[in-house]
Amino acid sequence: MIKAKRSQTDRAIERQKEAENRRLNTFSTEYFPAYVVWEITLACDQHCTHCGSRAIDPRQFEITLADALLIVAQLKEMKAREVVLIGGEAYLHPDFLEIIKALDQAGMTVVMTTGGYGIDQRLAEQMSEAGLKRCSVSIDGIDNTHDLMRAKKGSFQQAVKALGYLRHAGIDISVNSNFNRFNERDLEALYFLCLEQKVKTWQIQLTSPLGRAADRSDMLFQPFDLLDFVPRVARLKERGFSEGLLIMPGNNLGFFGPEEGLLRSQRPHHYDHFQGCQAGKYVLGIESDGAVKGCPSLQPVYISGNLKQSPLKTQWDQSPILGFARTRTVDDLSGYCKKCVFAEVCLGGCSFTAHAFFGKTGNQPYCHYRAIQMKKEGLRERVIPIQSADGLPFDHALFEIITEDFSAPLDRDEVGPWLLKIVSLEQRQKTHLIQIEDETKADNKSLK
Repeated sequence: MIKAKRSQTDRAIERQKEAENRRLNTFSTEYFPAYVVWEITLACDQHCTHCGSRAIDPRQFEITLADALLIVAQLKEMKAREVVLIGGEAYLHPDFLEIIKALDQAGMTVVMTTGGYGIDQRLAEQMSEAGLKRCSVSIDGIDNTHDLMRAKKGSFQQAVKALGYLRHAGIDISVNSNFNRFNERDLEALYFLCLEQKVKTWQIQLTSPLGRAADRSDMLFQPFDLLDFVPRVARLKERGFSEGLLIMPGNNLGFFGPEEGLLRSQRPHHYDHFQGCQAGKYVLGIESDGAVKGCPSLQPVYISGNLKQSPLKTQWDQSPILGFARTRTVDDLSGYCKKCVFAEVCLGGCSFTAHAFFGKTGNQPYCHYRAIQMKKEGLRERVIPIQSADGLPFDHALFEIITEDFSAPLDRDEVGPWLLKIVSLEQRQKTHLIQIEDETKADNKSLK
């Protein structure tokens, strides 16, 4: 029997209940995996240039439907509230719809993050009927910019079509975007795209040197680029409150600059702020072969075990690797983070991002407050690659961080972000396509 589509009123009520359910007391030490990100296959139909998991082919020994149903039962036992299915591309798992159905019947909110390339109206309807409530489509630029980032011609148009298919199927849609030096000029244009597509939530995060992005260090933001980028995001967020688009930062965008309260809050004039890495506290990551980590983006050294051999509850309760963030203190920090005035609250920012740069957590180069304070001293920091990545899923390169005079000349490629900030939102929307078209050939060569 086909499940009836939810009415607009039903969807609004569900969204309100889910929003209330998502609020957690992060000061509590009664930790449980409230939010689970579950990679059900590493197979993918795109070869994204910044993909942290280097997704394209399935892992060896990926979970079967029988394995998946056992995992669902364990998640229910652990009182998981929300499960986000990812890949690779989640719909490429042969039992994708059955996994959605099982999670939904177990009482968890089922969400998906997708590149959208293989989603048509029929699949969107099937996903809705199985119990998928929300779907976030990854869009990393307009037209050619997105296609180059995703290494797939036509992927931008297909991602936009996927938004329409999902919306028509009664699934709440959102967009997530990964920003870096290559695509930052499309920030404002993507805002207008979200409005045009009736997207209600847009998550913005920074590209970290993880996976394929570790092979392209020239793509990455330098820490001082945040002085331009974060205020631009904040201006859009303020505007979004009045235009019906909620912009939320990913866990590696921040921290504690003057816009922190605005960036982290879901309502105007609220003052939420980053409260430290939640990996293994209220967040759980599961890989497609059953491996468990405290966060889906963490590197392999943080794998606590495999669900095919060890129950989730045992790992959650007993593994120091899984629960590393629960016991972190200022003494575990290093570099600038150790002496920062926000050290006790922030505790070094995003763990996987810090590790992606330096091979350990506790020193966060992508920090807006840090960049502001350095500028006040007439300085800026720069990250320089010193060791290449291994070429495996969730691997990373190694970088060193150097301090230089803030007035030192910028390389030619570094001028863009600073000059573009004087252009209005509307002007950017009209001119970005011309800028990208002029640079497509050169960028295409640099990304190969």
